[in-house]
Amino acid sequence: MNWRALSAPSARTLYPVHKMHGAILLLLLFFTLILGMGNSLHSRLLWVGEQVWPNYYLLNPDATEPSCRLKMNVDAEVRKRVNAYKPDPDDLFDSPPNPEAIRTSLERNFALCEEKYAAYQKNVEQATPALGVFKTVEQGLASFLLDNIELTKYLFIALFAMAAAVAAMDADHIALRLPRNRSEWRLSQAVQFIVNGTMVFSMHAYLGRLASSPGAESTAMLQYAWTGVFGLFMVINAMRFLYVPKHIRPGTLALSSGLVVPLYCVMGLIAMSYFFFADGYASGLAIYFGMMSNLSSMFINIGLYVLVGMILKQTRLPELLLNVIKPYNLPAPMLASVIIFATAFPTAFTGASGIFILAVGGVVYDELRRAGAGRQLALATTAMSGSLGVVLNPCLLIVVVAALNKEVTTTEMYDWGLWVFLFSATLFSLIVCKTEGNWRPRPALGAFKASLEQLKPLLPYVALAVAVIFGIYVVLGLSFNEYSAPLILPLVMLALVFLDADSNSREDSDTRFKAFWERSCAAASDSAVHIGALLALIGFSICLGGILERSDIVQVLFPEHLASPWIAMLVIVVMLTVIGMVMDPFGAVILVSATIAQPVIQLGIDPLHFWIVCLVAFELGYLSPPVALNHLLTRQVVGESEVLAAERMGSFWHRYERLLLPVAVMGPTLLLVAFVPMIFYAI
Repeated sequence: MNWRALSAPSARTLYPVHKMHGAILLLLLFFTLILGMGNSLHSRLLWVGEQVWPNYYLLNPDATEPSCRLKMNVDAEVRKRVNAYKPDPDDLFDSPPNPEAIRTSLERNFALCEEKYAAYQKNVEQATPALGVFKTVEQGLASFLLDNIELTKYLFIALFAMAAAVAAMDADHIALRLPRNRSEWRLSQAVQFIVNGTMVFSMHAYLGRLASSPGAESTAMLQYAWTGVFGLFMVINAMRFLYVPKHIRPGTLALSSGLVVPLYCVMGLIAMSYFFFADGYASGLAIYFGMMSNLSSMFINIGLYVLVGMILKQTRLPELLLNVIKPYNLPAPMLASVIIFATAFPTAFTGASGIFILAVGGVVYDELRRAGAGRQLALATTAMSGSLGVVLNPCLLIVVVAALNKEVTTTEMYDWGLWVFLFSATLFSLIVCKTEGNWRPRPALGAFKASLEQLKPLLPYVALAVAVIFGIYVVLGLSFNEYSAPLILPLVMLALVFLDADSNSREDSDTRFKAFWERSCAAASDSAVHIGALLALIGFSICLGGILERSDIVQVLFPEHLASPWIAMLVIVVMLTVIGMVMDPFGAVILVSATIAQPVIQLGIDPLHFWIVCLVAFELGYLSPPVALNHLLTRQVVGESEVLAAERMGSFWHRYERLLLPVAVMGPTLLLVAFVPMIFYAI
């Protein structure tokens, strides 16, 4: 657990660095990168083969000489076959052969034989040893990709197992607050043990059902793997229950002690209560959690985006970018506004809101505090800096929506998302400048020139990033877009880490390669903690969503006789916001796609409009109590002591600004996005 952050005066999170875990996770993620780029690499090999050896697809280095006869006297062969005919007295339908039919058949076979010899001659002329080696590599890669289609699922399970085990060992699963004494520590571990044991029981029940289902061997193997994973978690929980860290003081449980239970456990207990007692569906938890295996590529992409964020944290890029605006000496309200606009696009590139906060939230918080912002404003801005960009290109959340729902495309959603972002960011600026005062910038003489000077250190980073992206396109033919971003960005960021590890940012005794390796392992180590916590939350969010799918809640809220799309939209706004309050956005998208989307669209809500509303409602949800996931992640990076020390003086607004400001921005944004477009198609 990040215990040092509880008293750390700075905003940086100080996780224990597990070099071995980091190195293993880095290798796992790199293997998934290679597997993900395998199809692009194979396509590129085919293209290269065709350019170097014309008709590459038809060339075969191992071709043998055809055995057919290239020289033949057709007339003599026809006569021979006609003369060889002997009538069969027992066959009522027997008739003498047709010489013309025999001739036509022989001529066609002769033409085919000539084609075979021509192809063989080309092989002889072009089948060099180089072609043989190239063909072996190309076909070997094709066979590997074809034979290992299911490998991605097991790689994902291995990634989840290691990352969640690290999170469990460090007690870094996301909860509303940290344990403050030994009793609360044991409560947290005991509940985790129960939930993980429940998962093992559900897996066992599901395996019993699969045993009687023919053709379910591959699914059963996956369930055995998941059973082993949750069994490992139970062992870790038992160890951590018995061996409490020495620095945790004695104490007793209080009414608020339930807040230390990780959120994934709360979701698991709720889902367990429904499936076991209300629905009598013991294998429900296993089935819904196992859905993650079917979407393993998407969840691996989440892991890759987390790695991107943690690698970004290992570079000087956030500080260098903020140095560009420092010469203007912006007052706190204006700096908060600039940060909201400036961080939206990096948020989109890290795939999801929480990842950006984990990566750069500490730097954002520090800069706001240095500019004179109060703790409440700094906390609110840090939480929102990782939120508004989820509607921008190339955010993974929109890619997931488009993949699960064919009625919308990423292009349409990104286009509308840009307008939503501009409105919400502008509203944030207006509210902050109005409530804080002293927002007018007073730049010193020469601020613009000084700002341009601060751009120079960024130029090598930009040039290297462009070079890596262009190099990948040349080598693999893989363009940078929302689909390839999870594969390309980790390579770009690792190249930037190598560039950043120069003599100015490393120990004198370290080489550049050593500094690069240590930073990469440290980034992977931090990634392990966050990947484990996020994926556990997503998995149990899907289990929680199973309640909506198997119950009649959706039919009650959206009955067939409901004729007013306006009432339907009002119910949608409330329902989606509540879902966003208690669930991870990726799990929530999967849930909404399976349960709510189609009934709502059938009531007359435009699909594109619905999903934009859905994303904005989720933004409001994970910025709002009771869970407020972005605030929890902000607490992780700035330390609980900073959150507890937030000002409790002044007006009601200033005392609770970190919670009120996001709601004041996203609430009106949601209402505008939900109801104004309906004027044009629902009246």
